[in-house]
Amino acid sequence: MGDPLWAEVDDFVAGTIAPHDEALTAALRASEEEGLPSIQVSPPQAMQLRLLAEAIGAQSILEFGTLGGYSTIWLGRALPPEGRLISLEADERYAKVARENIDRAGLSGVVEVRQGPALETLPALEAEGAGPFDFVFIDADKVHTPDYFSWALDHTRSGALIVADNVVRDGTLADGETDDASVRAQRRLHEEIAAERRVSGTTIQTVGVKGYDGVTLGRVS
Repeated sequence: MGDPLWAEVDDFVAGTIAPHDEALTAALRASEEEGLPSIQVSPPQAMQLRLLAEAIGAQSILEFGTLGGYSTIWLGRALPPEGRLISLEADERYAKVARENIDRAGLSGVVEVRQGPALETLPALEAEGAGPFDFVFIDADKVHTPDYFSWALDHTRSGALIVADNVVRDGTLADGETDDASVRAQRRLHEEIAAERRVSGTTIQTVGVKGYDGVTLGRVS
């Protein structure tokens, strides 16, 4: 997972300015006990998401990829009481664990987890007139990241933020000859953002307990 020092720094940050409470600790524990993969964002990354959502005054959030609800809880806490967060999760077992974790955190009145492949769930959201969203976090199957970003761009307000995780892929993002479909998708995401007048963006490389990766941030015009 990278240099042990990166993990040590993450641990220090988490222990000082991005601390856990019982609900977050319980969410990770429940996810581990149910055998969910430990691929959720780190505490410093989760706090960054929360701060970004709070900074723009987000009232409506869409999340692609719930897993056990860890990042969902952090984002749900960025919302006002009347806010709403919809999180999309393809795996039925993951969605069940996430709902229990979210309920334990006291956010069931704000957060809704919808189970099913996102590309199949999105038409129902559109039919309901969901959105426009203020903040979108994309952390689902990486092959479809550009598709999720494109949908989000059409369903966000001016000034909204779209954040896509795991885009650097241990540096393979720079490999124009790669056969990895997930990496090719992240390269396509960058090319589409570059060609899209409605959004300005950048990618920030990150290191930490999860290794070497990065996030793409897009601001909707």
